[in-house]
Amino acid sequence: MSESINYMNLAIEEAKKAGSMGEVPIGAIIVLNGEIIAKGHNLRETKQTSTAHAEILAIEEACRKVGSWRLDKATLYVTLEPCPMCAGAIIMSRISRVVFGATDPKAGCAGTFMNLLQDERFNHQCQVEQGVLQEECGQLLTDFFKVIREKKKK
Repeated sequence: MSESINYMNLAIEEAKKAGSMGEVPIGAIIVLNGEIIAKGHNLRETKQTSTAHAEILAIEEACRKVGSWRLDKATLYVTLEPCPMCAGAIIMSRISRVVFGATDPKAGCAGTFMNLLQDERFNHQCQVEQGVLQEECGQLLTDFFKVIREKKKK
């Protein structure tokens, strides 16, 4: 568990980068054979593209680094439970394990809203570990959206 906490803390640092840019604070780290091979944080507003989620950006970087679309034996650490798009990318890239912090009751596809990552109808499933530093990950989002709401009131 301490390994998961260490890597999740790094994902939180990525999330904070996103938050400091006005992006929803979500961060991701991909680890393969004990080495961080990719990092990502949300850039939807910056890039003005709906696919610029932390997980997608990290997966793209990891694929470039290993020279393959297959990320077998890799673990993805992400501060928020993956959405349907990101869960699909995780499955398609063959990531073996996903560790996430906060659950997402509106779009979480690793067990909260639905569980695409472990659906046996797909040809690939992932191990899933949830709730790692859940309070810290959730608080980043709570604080971010509180500031947004306060700005809208003014």
